[in-house]
Amino acid sequence: MKIVDATVVVTSPGRNFVTLKLTTDEGIVGLGDATLNGRELAVVGYLSDHVVPLLTGLDPHRIEDTWQYLYRGAYWRRGPVTMAALAAVDVALWDIKAKAAGMPLYQLLGGASRERIRTYGHADGRDIPELLDSVRARLADGYPAVRIQSGIPGLKAVYGVHTTDGDGAPVLHQQARPLVEDWDTEAYLRHVPAVFEAVRAEFGAELPLLHDVHHRLTPIQAARLGKDLERYRPFWLEDCTPAENQEALRLIRRHTTTPLAVGEVFNTVHDYQTLVTEQLIDYVRSAVTHFGGVTPLRKLFDLAALYQIRTAVHGPQDISPVGMAAAVHLDLAVHNFGIQEYAPHTPRTEEVFRHAYTFTDGHLHPGDAPGIGVELDEQAAAAHPYEAAYLPVNRLQDGTVHDW
Repeated sequence: MKIVDATVVVTSPGRNFVTLKLTTDEGIVGLGDATLNGRELAVVGYLSDHVVPLLTGLDPHRIEDTWQYLYRGAYWRRGPVTMAALAAVDVALWDIKAKAAGMPLYQLLGGASRERIRTYGHADGRDIPELLDSVRARLADGYPAVRIQSGIPGLKAVYGVHTTDGDGAPVLHQQARPLVEDWDTEAYLRHVPAVFEAVRAEFGAELPLLHDVHHRLTPIQAARLGKDLERYRPFWLEDCTPAENQEALRLIRRHTTTPLAVGEVFNTVHDYQTLVTEQLIDYVRSAVTHFGGVTPLRKLFDLAALYQIRTAVHGPQDISPVGMAAAVHLDLAVHNFGIQEYAPHTPRTEEVFRHAYTFTDGHLHPGDAPGIGVELDEQAAAAHPYEAAYLPVNRLQDGTVHDW
């Protein structure tokens, strides 16, 4: 079997997605997700100009060899653009291999380790009463765990508190400049414990509650927040400080027993090395789409398992159903699965990407269709051309750019 065609498809059914389509001489098609929110066309260029010309004629079954060829052979390694492009190739090859075997991908990864996959959903509100209503809605959707994000008194626009469109999707900022959000760390640190207190008072001690700091605190500020929240027993505190400084997590770990989740912006195992081997975190958060694919992410999960660290794959709406499907197959197969973030895609997106995975009673299952179980409707995709869009940026109240 040989690859005879490689095509990059860009579509925007409410938000932009980049998909690699590989076709073999036996007519088997594999799909991979290469979406990098806010920098989609950089990955399109990397794929179209530098990767696609290398793929035709290759044996699609040689997944490890192809991954190493594209990673080591480029000389310029790592980084989100490179690793998103590699992820698309890797997932498309796994899709082909599993289709050729007539099996769902999880069977080639060792088979199922569980019957279903626990998820968490997103709840948010401009104030605490609105947040409580959002938590009720997520529980009505069946989610067994909920991430809680709240507006902060005195701030106009804050991460995690969304304005939604008619499909229920966050309104994107398809404009010449990114939306500017504002930030006050001390106001945030004063407010978050009150948010947890209100949610616990309303919903009890049993509901797993998660919270995303989104990289905004210094190590000592993060340690203070983790300590302040201990009495509310959070499921985790996510990305509490920019974790490229891996030693920062040593300080945080010394001061709080609140579980820590890190890694949605990480691209390789090297970003995690200290965090895993020194057991400074409890959950690894990278997405298949941004980590180079199934092949390297499975290796990270196996390393993490040696240190009793669990998985929690990044699963926002800017990971396409192709990337989500690959994650769900991994979730079902690996022993040290923890929880899966799940933000359902809009009906428009699901018209373009028809998928076999299902969400029932707050749990996902990849289905048993051969491959990853996603089909791309190229006619529907063509009806939604690319639209320039940016992620927001963040400024302190004196105008200084801060971590978003």
